[in-house]
Amino acid sequence: MNYIVLDLEATCWLGKPPNGINEIIEIGAVKINDYGDVLGFFSKLIKPSVNPKLSGFCKKLTGIKQEQLNVADGFVKVIDEFKEFIGGEEEEFALFSWGDNDRSYLESNCKLHNIDYHWLESFHDMHKIYLKFKGAQTKSGLKHIVESEGFEFEGVQHSAYVDAYNLGKIFIKYLDEWI
Repeated sequence: MNYIVLDLEATCWLGKPPNGINEIIEIGAVKINDYGDVLGFFSKLIKPSVNPKLSGFCKKLTGIKQEQLNVADGFVKVIDEFKEFIGGEEEEFALFSWGDNDRSYLESNCKLHNIDYHWLESFHDMHKIYLKFKGAQTKSGLKHIVESEGFEFEGVQHSAYVDAYNLGKIFIKYLDEWI
């Protein structure tokens, strides 16, 4: 079994999204096996199609520049590469993210591009599971959790790859707790 710890960044505004959708603009992921070994990393930017121009708020939050997205591949190509990374149909996998927004974004973006999204059935909310086995009552951000677990948060928050990398540390520490 491969465990895919992932994070997404999506188009964002201070208010509601124009045209009613947040499009994924970055996928970051770490692939971990049953023994807690890191098997690989995935990091790709995605060119949005519905709202191709990033808001100032989104650029500031994510650090992603418009020029980077202008030359990035579209969602269909990147999601095919991501599915290949996680093992396609050849390997068993489970997906994990910090919160449930990432699953919603993946599903809505797959629907937008007429892509099957049944591969998301193995998706798990690490934050919810973490709060349950730790007995925590309050919600805390990823950086706080990483640091409270004794790790240094490496990199800049709101980079999908950086957040997935740091989340992978927590996943490996509690490997037997997630499923």
